[in-house]
Amino acid sequence: MHSINTLEQAPLVNVIIETPRGSFLKRGSTGKLDFISPLPCPFNYGSIPAYIGTDGDFLDAVVLGPRLPLGASISVYAWGTVGMIDGGIYEDKLICAQKPISVRQQRLILLFFMIYAKAKYLLNLIKGRKGHNSCEGWHDAASALARAIPCIHQDKNAV
Repeated sequence: MHSINTLEQAPLVNVIIETPRGSFLKRGSTGKLDFISPLPCPFNYGSIPAYIGTDGDFLDAVVLGPRLPLGASISVYAWGTVGMIDGGIYEDKLICAQKPISVRQQRLILLFFMIYAKAKYLLNLIKGRKGHNSCEGWHDAASALARAIPCIHQDKNAV
């Protein structure tokens, strides 16, 4: 299991919170309700609008720590990523926190995403979506950012 233990090596990213820790409502980057979970989300979940992930949406991010409000914007360090296949499409989930993540935390996060992949398979089956679902393990954050496409936001007030 790969781990980054120094702040100098961890990329700093800006995450917008879409699903606060403890929420039962899973929303996407547009604010649209994706699904209602039978269990509360164990961490803050959001996206990084500076990057488009391999699935064509903003790059997904998990923010560990206390509950953050819906829509909050936070600068936080990316310590690694969990690779996921959802409906046959690979996507990264950047794992972010203000301080380094322990090996124990990494294992618990991986366990969550292994269970999540099985639950997502059932949800996709109910929705009639086909394709493989799995957790592909822990990887370094830099490789996830390298796979993502930088997103250039245009200022609406610019001429």
